[in-house]
Amino acid sequence: MEQIDGKSWCLRYYSALRRPLVSRILITSGPTRQYLDPVRYLTNASSGRMGQALAQAALDAGHDVVIVSGPVEVTYPSEADVIPVISTEEMLEACRRVFATCEGAICAAAPCDYRPERIETQKIAKTGAPLVLHLIETPDVCATLGAEKSTGQWLVGFALETEDLRFRALVKLERKHCDLMVLNGPNAMNAADNEVEIMDRAGKIVATIAGPKSDVAREILRVIGERLIDRNATHENYESR
Repeated sequence: MEQIDGKSWCLRYYSALRRPLVSRILITSGPTRQYLDPVRYLTNASSGRMGQALAQAALDAGHDVVIVSGPVEVTYPSEADVIPVISTEEMLEACRRVFATCEGAICAAAPCDYRPERIETQKIAKTGAPLVLHLIETPDVCATLGAEKSTGQWLVGFALETEDLRFRALVKLERKHCDLMVLNGPNAMNAADNEVEIMDRAGKIVATIAGPKSDVAREILRVIGERLIDRNATHENYESR
């Protein structure tokens, strides 16, 4: 067995810290669709622009990126692997499969929270009477990944709320077992710009960022790099002494 003295170990350790730390990152993006009948569906105004910007920022930082995306019109970076999905259930299935091969995940998608209890096989005809829809909750993609993440994996969620933003974001962060939560409002939907706060596990706001989504994404990746990727790598290096 190779014998390494203290000085040599320190040189190797700090040299490793200076090298770019490459992670395989899962990014969810865009909306999902929950069909009512063959032509109508429930969805939201998510455009996928934030996910697109996060993917580019992660690639620019040297990471490998897998995007699980609902239906969007934006074009994702060609260097990323893209898995297209339609429904929240499909997004969950793809994410669970991919997350097992990743160091971390950024849940930037806006999956539809509800689906019809029954999907009609034919187009629902107009009758002149009120139409009553019975909706049930879809599975929570981010919370499922949080419950299944292993030691060393990290998870970043997004919280979009119209009231009590910080309180609701903290509740989501704890319930979904996230390491960071990105807070934003409805103005982020289908917009070129965004204004966000980043909350840590203690509920402290560690960054406030505003501007074009490309700039916001770079700052989010910087915070993730410093607080999650670099820290996890430092801990692993220390444990492997």
